[in-house]
Amino acid sequence: MYAVIKSGGKQYRVSEGDVLRVEKLDASEGAAYDFNEVLLVADGDKVTVGAPTVDGGKVSAEVVRHGRDRKIEVIKFKRRKNYHRKHGHRQHFTEVKITGISA
Repeated sequence: MYAVIKSGGKQYRVSEGDVLRVEKLDASEGAAYDFNEVLLVADGDKVTVGAPTVDGGKVSAEVVRHGRDRKIEVIKFKRRKNYHRKHGHRQHFTEVKITGISA
């Protein structure tokens, strides 16, 4: 059984027991969290597609930890204009473990 959820403007295909990183959620570590924007639920040959979300669909998860991703360098450059800027960015994330899927 798997589901497609939407979180932080991105879509994720999840199954029970998966651990994934999503955009930072407002929940403490160890707390339970429910994703209510479920776009699709599939159980074998039975597939339920929402329009845009599945009615009554819910994916339960447990917050494992919060953190910051690796640093990426952002560079702006214009040739022949003596213009160049460089700075780094580290995105915040929340790691969650999927505990249950219901349609």
